[in-house]
Amino acid sequence: MTRTVTLVLISPAGEILGETEPFEAAVPYWQEVSGFGPGLQVLRLLHADRSAPPGGHVTYLAEVTGSVERFTIKPVSPYASEPHPARAPYAELGGPTASLAWAATVVTGEAAQQRTWNLSAIWRIDGPSGPVAWLKQVPRFFAHEPYAIRMVAEFAPSLVPQLLAEGDHGRMLLAHAPGADRYGAGAEMCASIAAAFHPIQAHFAAHQAPLAKIPDARLRVEPFARVAAPCYDTIPGLEALIGDLPERLAAIAACGLPDTLVHGDLHPGNVRTDDAGRLTIMDWGDCTFGHPAIDILRLTDGLTAPERDALLDAWAGRWTQTVPGSDPLRAVNLMRPIYALRGAVIYSAFLAGIEPSEWPYHAADVPERLTAAVACG
Repeated sequence: MTRTVTLVLISPAGEILGETEPFEAAVPYWQEVSGFGPGLQVLRLLHADRSAPPGGHVTYLAEVTGSVERFTIKPVSPYASEPHPARAPYAELGGPTASLAWAATVVTGEAAQQRTWNLSAIWRIDGPSGPVAWLKQVPRFFAHEPYAIRMVAEFAPSLVPQLLAEGDHGRMLLAHAPGADRYGAGAEMCASIAAAFHPIQAHFAAHQAPLAKIPDARLRVEPFARVAAPCYDTIPGLEALIGDLPERLAAIAACGLPDTLVHGDLHPGNVRTDDAGRLTIMDWGDCTFGHPAIDILRLTDGLTAPERDALLDAWAGRWTQTVPGSDPLRAVNLMRPIYALRGAVIYSAFLAGIEPSEWPYHAADVPERLTAAVACG
């Protein structure tokens, strides 16, 4: 699957300069912009020719900050950049330049834009010998991420990236974590992640006060019912699933696992490892105060049944030691539809917090997650 890109180019003064001839991007994922080259900062998605990523023909607005002679530029119809209250600061004209200027007060190096979309903007900052830091900027609904990193670092500093600085408008500067992201890693890596993460969850299960400053996702019927209700007529079985939630949530509570810190998107792609075996857990924007089964269910995605069962047995054994008398395996089985419903709630919140031109990133995810909840209920 390929992605064809057109860039609508705008000057720092707000003048539309034209648009590039379409070119093929190296990867199909809409948020990845590292291959577009220097001299510009991609601001935001304008439109796409399909309803959801990846691939297709995608058009972005890009601010010209240097030479773009490598592109063939043709005239484009006037483009009115209307303000939108949900637009992230890094998606505004001049936003990336301001963020890079802030980062330059902390570290010195050459910055290269890697990603931008409604959930984050990321730049790699290189020194003479390679990457030294990463500038990350997040929207308002992820503003707790720097706090979460500092919170975890107080207990397990080696498991999170080093937070060098945090600033206004969701900006944070993270020290480079050597190694590689582990996208596609299998059951062995998932087991290592689960084992490394358990002490963090056990700690915050016993010391919950710091969790008051991150989003509260402890189990309640109302958020799930609110997101599901518009789809009752189109997804058979969904209304019955929601109707049974009070009984299901009571049964989950009876299993005895405490609420704690939930990473929210714990999978190998959000983990870096180096040659020395250090494991760094990245991307804490999805973290919440909630049920620990969410993270182990995320880690089991894509595993074979024997791999999944082995991972769950080890996870349950750790929790049984941490909370004697608890029933982790029953809890995780009861949580399966909740895990999918939680995804629908999260994607619904994203849609409510971003401007309409970026809705295609997430619009299909809400009904997909609701359908998945019924399937595993």
